[in-house]
Amino acid sequence: MTALSTDYPGTDYLIIGAGSMGMATADWLARHSDASVQLLDAFSPPHEHGAHHGETRLLRQAYGEGSSYVPLARRALELWKQLEEESGETLFLPTGVINVGPPGTPFIQQVEASARQHGLALDSLSGDQVSRRWPGWALDQSMHGCFEPEAGVLFVERIIACWRERVARSPRMSLATGAQVIRLEAGEQGGWVAVCADGRRFGAERVLLSSGQHIAPLMAELDVELPLNRVRKTFAWYRCDARFEAEQFPGFSLTTPSGAVYYGFPDIEGAGFKMGRHDSGQLLEPDEAMVAFGEHEDDVSEFQQVVDRYFPGIQTLRHGAVCQYIRTPDEHFLIDEPLPGLIVAGGFSGHGFKFASALGEALGLWLDQQRRLPELALFGLARFSSSQDSAS
Repeated sequence: MTALSTDYPGTDYLIIGAGSMGMATADWLARHSDASVQLLDAFSPPHEHGAHHGETRLLRQAYGEGSSYVPLARRALELWKQLEEESGETLFLPTGVINVGPPGTPFIQQVEASARQHGLALDSLSGDQVSRRWPGWALDQSMHGCFEPEAGVLFVERIIACWRERVARSPRMSLATGAQVIRLEAGEQGGWVAVCADGRRFGAERVLLSSGQHIAPLMAELDVELPLNRVRKTFAWYRCDARFEAEQFPGFSLTTPSGAVYYGFPDIEGAGFKMGRHDSGQLLEPDEAMVAFGEHEDDVSEFQQVVDRYFPGIQTLRHGAVCQYIRTPDEHFLIDEPLPGLIVAGGFSGHGFKFASALGEALGLWLDQQRRLPELALFGLARFSSSQDSAS
């Protein structure tokens, strides 16, 4: 393979956004390809400005968002364990995950359907059985639980740091930090050129655009409209008693009778009980500053009412934080090649990180071999055109 030009750095592949998906893809390419790769990030990963902020994520395989995700989830778990073994770092904590909601909730029904279809271990429990097994819950017969014993918690920032260290060891990989891409241009000799705010330019034959909130504005300048929204999200840590220690309490998702969706984590390494809300949130423009936790009127109260109702033993709020989701209208991912040689990976809608190891492999294959795995078919851009056509 050859570089594109002599007037700016040229590589075979360019990855814009070296967070979850970008760094995962670079890690795969470093080990499976002879191509040269340039990564660009506006900050220095891991950092607080992307989707990997917040220390931990749940890893589930019996998937309430749809059984089509299960093959990716199973491959991801295999790769997470491989990364953990190779790195010597603790990256996955097998706490198990319980999904709780009213009987008949679509999410709970889909969790059970995914487990049946793919032969996954899953214990179905009444609400009072959940409370007896894990006294940190206060549930009755109006609620139902599905416990996945092989699920658990990923340490996201450790993972990003691990990938970055591995990528740095490859002579074919280069990471430029503080490189905020403000424009993409077609290269004079083919491929694409990324123009940075500080004037730097980087060219490549093929590009992965995985820069979160910046994907849609960059593509709009190329006359490609992507249905992506940026949403402010909150999460918080609480003091708690021994019932919530990681050895005693699983990760969880909770759908309330009103339809609100929460997720949470046991007290891991003394950090406290962590909880966030998956739905809702405040819409933001690209680059709009997020107000700090507690400055929106519902930040504290929306958690406190859930704590009071469902979690005896949770004590005072320790601290809260904000992050962002980049959402698609259907909350499935957006992974496609809308222009030749320019792949976009975004719209992970708050549930993408658990798949990052498998998606890094899939995106690496797409960049390097121009081979799109069938597991990615669900995430194409054409589905939005089809829905608009049928609506009209």
